[in-house]
Amino acid sequence: MLILVRGLLVTNAAWPGKAETGLLAKNRCTGYSCRYSVLPARFMTSLDLTRPLVFEPIFMERIWGGRRLETEFGKKLPPGRRIGEAWEIVDRPEAQSTVRNGPLQGKSLHDLWMNHRREIFGELADSQRFPILIKLLDAQDKLSLQVHPPARVAERLGGEPKTEFWYVARADPGAELFAGLREVTTMEDFKASIADGTVAERIHTIPVKAGDAMFLPAGRFHAIGAGNLLVEIQQNSDSTYRVFDWNRKDDQGKPRDLHVDLALQSIDFTDCRPDLVRPSGEVLVSNALFEVQKWSVQAPREISQPGQFAILCLLEGEADCAGLHLQPGELCLVTAAAKDRTVRSLSSRSSLLRVTIPRSEQD
Repeated sequence: MLILVRGLLVTNAAWPGKAETGLLAKNRCTGYSCRYSVLPARFMTSLDLTRPLVFEPIFMERIWGGRRLETEFGKKLPPGRRIGEAWEIVDRPEAQSTVRNGPLQGKSLHDLWMNHRREIFGELADSQRFPILIKLLDAQDKLSLQVHPPARVAERLGGEPKTEFWYVARADPGAELFAGLREVTTMEDFKASIADGTVAERIHTIPVKAGDAMFLPAGRFHAIGAGNLLVEIQQNSDSTYRVFDWNRKDDQGKPRDLHVDLALQSIDFTDCRPDLVRPSGEVLVSNALFEVQKWSVQAPREISQPGQFAILCLLEGEADCAGLHLQPGELCLVTAAAKDRTVRSLSSRSSLLRVTIPRSEQD
């Protein structure tokens, strides 16, 4: 596998359920891992948090990806590659967000999380890494049928639990999502359908359009259909177990790895025919891991209360976020210590996703 590091190609090993390729910013890769420097708190000076933080995206090449992140959202993609994912907010050993510009330019999200948590994120529950990961996904082709392990089995399987949420930012006519099973089944019957090549007939298919959303608890059998451009908010995890990859082959003519045994231990075989998200006012989803709201911005509006952080992702129009000009597909993090925490529309119609961690988790 190849990793692009600021335009340089270096080799890297892929492993089941982990990111395969990426465009990493201002970090050093050695052998099979990437290392990020984190300065101890005693060496840090006070932070300038007058403006929202913007991070460098990390671009992941995928067999099912395309170029839509460039044409729709203006991302500067590496030429000639099928980019399926832009990791916009990430704090993982193998992939690390870094601040794009300003006084904190080059600092990693992990650095900020470990050494300046209160100023930037407010009073959050303790964890070794920032607990959510946000991506933009371009599915030019459909993704594999897959599952992420629930907490009850993840540790035993050597993985991490992953609950996620999809917002459909753009969708071609006829676009679909795949989520849950059509009917309750048993592990034995499901395994037999894998063997006889009919497993794709077992997944529930949902037609979608721009503005739709889907919640996927860990353990839900799922895939993204072709023609979707999504915003994904998820638990900080990269454990994915593939069941079926539509019999396609990579550029070397080889099929991608499957993880059937791990998937069979992770799938909820009683999870059938889930519905799309039904918003409660502006709230699309709220759980112990994250809360996502959709705002239509008309009058100026306070992004969050003092002492609380929020991440904004602009969907349509143009907006000013505390002095930062946002275009569709751009994200920013408004810190807990920010004094200016107002978002204003700069066009006749602006909409955004507001992502945070529920207040009950911050107390």
